[in-house]
Amino acid sequence: MADEVILLDHAYSPPAVRVRIALKEKGIAFESKQEDFSNKSSLLLEMNPVHKQIPVLIHNGKPICESLIIVGYIDEVWNEKSPLLPTDPHDRAHSKFWADYIDKKIYTLGRAVWTAKGETHAAAKKDLISSLKILEAELGDKPYFGGKTFGITDIALIPYYSWFYTLEKFGNLEMNEECPKLVAWGERCMQRESVSTTLHNQYETYDFILELRKKLGVE
Repeated sequence: MADEVILLDHAYSPPAVRVRIALKEKGIAFESKQEDFSNKSSLLLEMNPVHKQIPVLIHNGKPICESLIIVGYIDEVWNEKSPLLPTDPHDRAHSKFWADYIDKKIYTLGRAVWTAKGETHAAAKKDLISSLKILEAELGDKPYFGGKTFGITDIALIPYYSWFYTLEKFGNLEMNEECPKLVAWGERCMQRESVSTTLHNQYETYDFILELRKKLGVE
């Protein structure tokens, strides 16, 4: 019997984008159920009663929560296709470290750049650029964070590539000048079908953020 794979999802959610890319990298058929943040479904509340957040992967009726945990689960369960984490224990831990770094830094700082004002905005912008430069140093001259292999660290960061134009507009910065290697990396990732068929372009994302700012009452 074929696996039943359902993703509780949202088109513009970076954590959900990660999971969709991982599933596509593995060639796994799945059903995407879009969630409304202001009216969460009973299925979401049942499958993730602790955090009540997306994404949630439901595999044969059993839920897995938190995007990076889900990506690791996908890699372990469908391990015969396109590995997303290295097999070497040190390299595996190294990849998880950087994916965790991205998880703890980029969303919060990026959101502050397009929502905050004054000193909070200035501090968030400074910290975000610093964090991106740290990631750029880790990338170095490699095509992907894992070297020649597109993996979990790339999956953790690539959803934010679609935020770059938004960050430029609200942060008054030029990504090509600040982080040229990350921009080139993002363009390289966009050549992958799993990424190009999942990410919205940067202008669509900007329009979404403008609407979200209105809903949040951000002027």
